[in-house]
Amino acid sequence: MRRNILCFIFACLAAAATRAQDRQVENKPYIDLRPMHFGIRIGMHAQDIDFQNVGPQTITLDDGSQTTQTIVCDADSWNPGLSVGVVADLRLSDYLAFRLTPTMHFGSKHLVFRNLTQADEAGKPLEKTQDLKQTCLSLPLDLKFSAKRYGNYRPYMIAGISPMFNLTKQSEDIIQLKRFDTFIEAGIGCDLYLPFFKIIPELKFCYSLSNSLNKNHVNDLKDSGLKPYATSVTAGHSKMLVLTFYFE
Repeated sequence: MRRNILCFIFACLAAAATRAQDRQVENKPYIDLRPMHFGIRIGMHAQDIDFQNVGPQTITLDDGSQTTQTIVCDADSWNPGLSVGVVADLRLSDYLAFRLTPTMHFGSKHLVFRNLTQADEAGKPLEKTQDLKQTCLSLPLDLKFSAKRYGNYRPYMIAGISPMFNLTKQSEDIIQLKRFDTFIEAGIGCDLYLPFFKIIPELKFCYSLSNSLNKNHVNDLKDSGLKPYATSVTAGHSKMLVLTFYFE
């Protein structure tokens, strides 16, 4: 009986040691030692924008008379969109890398204009809406600060700046954004080492540094009834929340 118990304990210890050894087996142990590597990225994002409203404004009507109106504008929700791109990673040290990730973002912002001085049949402020569709090319320049690798996991933080080009065709929308903007961005992620490649989930927040609003667009509007809505805001700062999966 004692011999059986000792054999059972020995078998348990051997199994535990084997499992511990298995946990220490690293996939792609030298992948991070390459001076430069490439990959692809695909994910989703949510867009929003913070507007600065002007408050009461004097409007000149078609008959020459003037009236005072108060119109406020807001993006009423975070709208989802698609993001696809590529990544080039340059190793600077064991824990620091420089990344260039050209990305196309396809999405939109849903805007609501409320005229507080005019009411509809239900007595509510008169509303107009706009789907501000956007196709953008971003060129993020990021520094990646990685922790020490533990098994097949390696968390990291990123921070950088991202020039962004608005490729959307000009239209008769109430509001339009500038062709060029600059975003600051920060986020977190984790390298997951699989047997044949790395997959990297990442979540980051982007915020525009400059006024995103195209103020000259109001002069191109042919519908004079839309101009009070277009001039109701003086500035706007775009923001994005981006969830990305990298394959390297």
